[in-house]
Amino acid sequence: GGAMDLAYVCEWEKRPKSNHCPSIPLVCAWSCRNLIAFTTDLKNEEEKDLTHMVHIIDTEHPWDVYSVNSGHAEIITCLEWDQSGSRLLSADADGHIKCWSMTEHLANSWENTVGSMVEGDPVVALSWLHNGVKLALHVEKSGASNFGEKFSRVKFSPSLTLFGGKPMEGWIAVTISGLVTVSLLKPNGQVLTSTESLCRLRCRVALADVAFTGGGNIVVATSDGSSTSPVQFYKVCVSVVNEKCKIDTEILPSLFMRCTTDPARKDKYPAITHLKFLARDMSEQVLLCASNQNSSIVECWSLRKEGLPVNNIFQQISPVVGDKQPMILKWRILSATNDLDRVSAVALPKLPISLTNTDLKVANDTKFFPGLGLALAFHDGSVHIVHRLSLQMMAVFYGSSSQRPVDEQTIKRQRTAGPLVHFKAMQLSWTSLALAGIDSHGKLSMLRISPSMGHVLDMNMSLRHLLFLLEYCMVTGYDWWDILLHVQPNMVQNLVEKLHEEYMRQNAALQQVLSTRIVAMKASLCKLSSSTIARVCDYHAKLFLIAISCTLKSLLRPHFLNTPDKSPGDRLTEICSKITDIDIDKVMINLKTEEFVLEMTTLQSLQQLIQWVGDFVLYLLASLPNQGSPVRPGHSFLRDGASLGMFRELMVVIRIWGLLKPSCLPVYTATSDTQDSMSLLFRLLTKLWLCCREENHMTEPDDTLIDECCLLPSQLLIPNIDWLPINDGIISKLQNKQLVRLQFGKAPGLVGHTVSSQFDAFVRAPGQPKIDHLRRLHLGAYPTEECKSCTRCGCVTMLKSPNKITAVKQWEQRWIKNCLCGGLWRRMPLSYS
Repeated sequence: GGAMDLAYVCEWEKRPKSNHCPSIPLVCAWSCRNLIAFTTDLKNEEEKDLTHMVHIIDTEHPWDVYSVNSGHAEIITCLEWDQSGSRLLSADADGHIKCWSMTEHLANSWENTVGSMVEGDPVVALSWLHNGVKLALHVEKSGASNFGEKFSRVKFSPSLTLFGGKPMEGWIAVTISGLVTVSLLKPNGQVLTSTESLCRLRCRVALADVAFTGGGNIVVATSDGSSTSPVQFYKVCVSVVNEKCKIDTEILPSLFMRCTTDPARKDKYPAITHLKFLARDMSEQVLLCASNQNSSIVECWSLRKEGLPVNNIFQQISPVVGDKQPMILKWRILSATNDLDRVSAVALPKLPISLTNTDLKVANDTKFFPGLGLALAFHDGSVHIVHRLSLQMMAVFYGSSSQRPVDEQTIKRQRTAGPLVHFKAMQLSWTSLALAGIDSHGKLSMLRISPSMGHVLDMNMSLRHLLFLLEYCMVTGYDWWDILLHVQPNMVQNLVEKLHEEYMRQNAALQQVLSTRIVAMKASLCKLSSSTIARVCDYHAKLFLIAISCTLKSLLRPHFLNTPDKSPGDRLTEICSKITDIDIDKVMINLKTEEFVLEMTTLQSLQQLIQWVGDFVLYLLASLPNQGSPVRPGHSFLRDGASLGMFRELMVVIRIWGLLKPSCLPVYTATSDTQDSMSLLFRLLTKLWLCCREENHMTEPDDTLIDECCLLPSQLLIPNIDWLPINDGIISKLQNKQLVRLQFGKAPGLVGHTVSSQFDAFVRAPGQPKIDHLRRLHLGAYPTEECKSCTRCGCVTMLKSPNKITAVKQWEQRWIKNCLCGGLWRRMPLSYS
């Protein structure tokens, strides 16, 4: 019972003249960045015309919907995200296929760039070509210490490769008249399209699906919609010959559904209504659903290699030995359900779980693993999650209209009461912990699927599932919003510590690759509990520090080109950690100052970033005496040797640059004119760094250091640090398990949880001057420049760059596609103040 519950619903506003109504068929798609695309038809009462709309929402801000007139003349039949979640394909009933991509990397601004068409031939199946990247998740090894054991790369060939083995991008579609069309995107932006018949005898294709094989081939399954006809399978090979796209097809073994060959049910289910491969890269397992007006039956089939028995006569002539036995491919039924209510939609899991034992006996503790289930929605409004191979029930959700039937009478009454609200389209998230459904009224529902599938597992078991999936997102780079749906405040501390432990077990190279992603993950987890909320600011500041440190160090150039293998940045790190002197000038003497020479305009353009480093160091040292209050942002830096070491290196670099161009130095307001603020701060910072540079031998800062830090406010004006705002997203409002009702296009007046209120003291109130968090520029109280904000951490920055200088452009390139925390950007209305 507790396996699935509604997190939020979002519906369209009722308007007198033009209304969004669900399109038929209704399609939706969920990307690995947690963007959901779906269709509606916009009805205009006066002009009596329909506009086919595509809507894209980010699951964290579902009300902020981006709606675009698709320009499709006929109804949209397919939507398909690419593997990176940044491009979307849409296809219609007139054979037109369009590829949409983000404008200026904004999640709420999309444009149609390229496309292809098969004039007048409705598209029934659509897929991006496979890029050859396939991971396998080993659930049974979720306790292993090495990420390489839990998530292994599977040898998988791309559908088509360019010169040098680079996968070629493109898409494949199947049309209703039995044609297969392939479009390839050339690196120069051209589209090569080719169309071929699936087989010599073309016949109507009512349903189709596309899957890929490890050898780089494509498998297409088709059905004409009647359960008395066979389900056909074809192998499609794509190649490029003389700059033209070439398609070869061959027929594979076909199958008849079991329910049509069973005498008791022979004519009971006349139509095949759903045909899906179990996964895009599992072409040997297929799910079929046959239905009549009131009920359905679902079957799961598997393609197996079997030995062909050889007649005795031939055995005597040439005996068959072991592996010489002729083999044949044959479809075998794995499982079938009993008669079910009529199925209205199917959603398949996207987690590439490798079932080492292909039979249905999965190890005990993993049988509750959500990624093993697929979702079936029924016309009575209920949703079942069933095991993807055995089709056994794992969880059930009763919609508002589908209360559990009590007796036959109630069922009859329900059937006559008119059509019930049910999901017309459904998609599981990439970790299978959430399910989005769009119902017959065009309303979007977000369901949580419990990591324990409603079974009472001990807390550790659920935590292990969540941790395992967080690690999976860390390794793949997918967005982890759907995992946060399940994190309760009392789990946060535990999850952050365990995640850190697992991360520290990896090898140094992998740690470096994942270093910023784990910080962003910890930040998003800490938002969910009032006891850890202050650390969110620290994690975001740490991401900013890492980025600044990399950028400033990368500007240093070796004086002679044939210098030893270490870059000036690495040498700086090495010398700063070796020379523990508290006098900044003595550290400086050991560096080759000629490597630090930059153009004056470059140095001046970096002043805002340099100022942030200076301000932050001063703020940290001034807050050392009251370190007993962990509520204050910045607290965790005081015991973070690595970060303090980075600040120390940057202070040295800034000091050298200041000799070249004094106006690029951080500006301090000091009480005496003769004081050298930089060397004072460097001295105190070095003492603090020496206390905690070695994790195993941390010492408490001594009294003289604390006394000196107590004096800082009387020597220098302590700056206000602009922390990131606590985000306005939905996730923290969902923790009390109350259903949240939202409306598209209307930001909710959600009352934040108590957590953020105690924290607002540190964040600027409305009407106060705004700041560009990444360029550290002041935008004024009512900004006139267009800005973008991060969908995850709420960081705000200007859309257009005010700078022309290369060094600043290099800094801006770091976050042009995604925020430093990995979140997508969205354009903000000018009135955001």
